[in-house]
Amino acid sequence: MPLLLRPITRDEHLAFVASRRSASHMQVPSWGDVKPDWRAESVGWFDGEGRLAGAGLVLYRPLPKLKRYLAYLPEGPLIDWHAPDLVERWLEPMLAYLKGQGAFSVKMGPPVVARRWSTEAVKAAIADPAARRLRDAEPTSYEPGAQDIADRLRRSGWRQTEPGGEDGFAAGQPRYVCQVPFAGRTPDDIHGGLNQQWRRNIKKAEKAGVKVVRGGYEDLPVFYGLYVETAERDRFIPRPLPYFQRMFTALTAEHPDRMRLYLAHHDGDTLAAATMLTVGEHVWYSYGASTSRKREVQPNNAMQWRMMTDAHELGAAVYDFRGITDTLEESNHLLGLLRFKVGAGGEAIEYLGEWDFPLNRMLHKALDLYMARR
Repeated sequence: MPLLLRPITRDEHLAFVASRRSASHMQVPSWGDVKPDWRAESVGWFDGEGRLAGAGLVLYRPLPKLKRYLAYLPEGPLIDWHAPDLVERWLEPMLAYLKGQGAFSVKMGPPVVARRWSTEAVKAAIADPAARRLRDAEPTSYEPGAQDIADRLRRSGWRQTEPGGEDGFAAGQPRYVCQVPFAGRTPDDIHGGLNQQWRRNIKKAEKAGVKVVRGGYEDLPVFYGLYVETAERDRFIPRPLPYFQRMFTALTAEHPDRMRLYLAHHDGDTLAAATMLTVGEHVWYSYGASTSRKREVQPNNAMQWRMMTDAHELGAAVYDFRGITDTLEESNHLLGLLRFKVGAGGEAIEYLGEWDFPLNRMLHKALDLYMARR
């Protein structure tokens, strides 16, 4: 029997998230407040006895001049993805509801892991001159049931978004991420998992007098100055300062530890800054920024280690470095970032990626053409 889908309150949504060990920071009610260009709605799946069995944050993006929307559930929804009746019981009621809300297309990101590569496997792939992409390297493990979920989605009309560009980053959320497992490990165990370079750099920063502190809303302009410098150096378009101010205000209002800001100081100079997000037992390194000055005192390693120890103190089961490149070629400027993250003891994780369901094929195709031109 299909579940009933209807809007839920923020409190109902938060209570459901709190009942789970992990949920994406993009599937909590406050994330809708971070995205003013989208209309946000919390929805819930109810069983025959009226119990809330699943939840999701839907972001609606209007088409110019039309009352039609792209409905997006980033890294969600929070449902039983391994249910044998996934399509009929969970997804069909969702599509029917969203169509009734004026959606012409639905995009979602199932929080389902497909494959994993251990730290050693990623290092071996990077060192192999014949390996061009991580996806071509032999994974350490395949997650049971993931392929079956993908097959069922395809058969029911969902289309998988391919990893974008030459670097493996898609236009939406990253399909490949780097995570350091914390569950059942002590801080000493986690420190032991760092490579020699990381341990040396942390010691070097300590000896040089680098101090890592937690910042507040008033420190966001300092973070932003470093972030803009990082954007110029690493060739990406920076978000505006009000985005981070809105993010900090919205997320910390929902939970004081939902978002934290860290800054690395040396002799009165701020050399690096980063944001950290927490939902349940999952902690993310979200945005990082640094200056090219005084790199020899290793502020980034010091800052990450402080964030990792704080995450462990918060009860994290995983420390998530977020997106990584799928390209293993030396010429790719993102390979250094992959080495940095794997050096912290990180494993490479491939999710099922993002999936689209065109409810109106003509409007969906028009959106595809528009996005391609952008």
